[in-house]
Amino acid sequence: MPCDGFPRKRGTENRYARDKASHGDTIVPMHAFSNFFGPLLGLGSEAKDLTFTQISLRAVIVFLATLIMVRLGHKRSLARKSAFDAILLVILASFLARAINGTAPLFATIGAGFVIVLLNRLLALIAYHSHSFGILIKGRPEIIVENGDLIPSIMLRNHISTHDLQEDLRLDAQLDDLSRIRVARVERSGDISFIKK
Repeated sequence: MPCDGFPRKRGTENRYARDKASHGDTIVPMHAFSNFFGPLLGLGSEAKDLTFTQISLRAVIVFLATLIMVRLGHKRSLARKSAFDAILLVILASFLARAINGTAPLFATIGAGFVIVLLNRLLALIAYHSHSFGILIKGRPEIIVENGDLIPSIMLRNHISTHDLQEDLRLDAQLDDLSRIRVARVERSGDISFIKK
C-alpha cells in the first residue's frame, strides 16, 4: 500500500515513482543554480546589503540583456522618433536600473523588459499595417507655417513659441526669414521640418 494510505490501481505505482524521481531530478539543478548564483548576485538579499561585486555583476547581466533587447527591438526606438519610441526607453531605463540596485528581482525584471520590447515591436507592426492605429499611438504631423504665415492656434497646441520656431529655422533650414518658408510642420517626433519656397 502506498505511503499516503490510499490504494492505487496496478500500474500506477511505477508512474508515481517515475513522476517522483523526475520531479526530484529537476529540483537538484535548480538548487545548484540557486546555490551558486544566489550569493554571487545577491539574489534574495535586501538592496542595502548588496556588495560592490554583486551590483557590478548585476550591471553586467543587465547590460548584456539590454543589448539583446535593443537588437530585438527596432532601430528607430533608439532614435526616439516619436513619443511611442521614447516611452519604451524611459520604461526600460527605469525598471532595469532597479534590477541593478536590488530594489526589484533581477531575472523577473529582465524578463519583464523583454515583454515590454516585444509589446513595443508588436504595436509598431500593427501601426505599420494600420495608418489610423499609427496615428493613435504616434500622433500626426501638424502644419504651423503656411506660405510664410504662422498658424498661432496650432503653435499654441504644440507649445511652440515664435522664438522656438525662429531658433529651429536658423538651425535646421539655415534661414532667417520666415517668408521664404512654404510649409513648416511639427512632425510626430516633435521636430519641426521646413520646406522652402
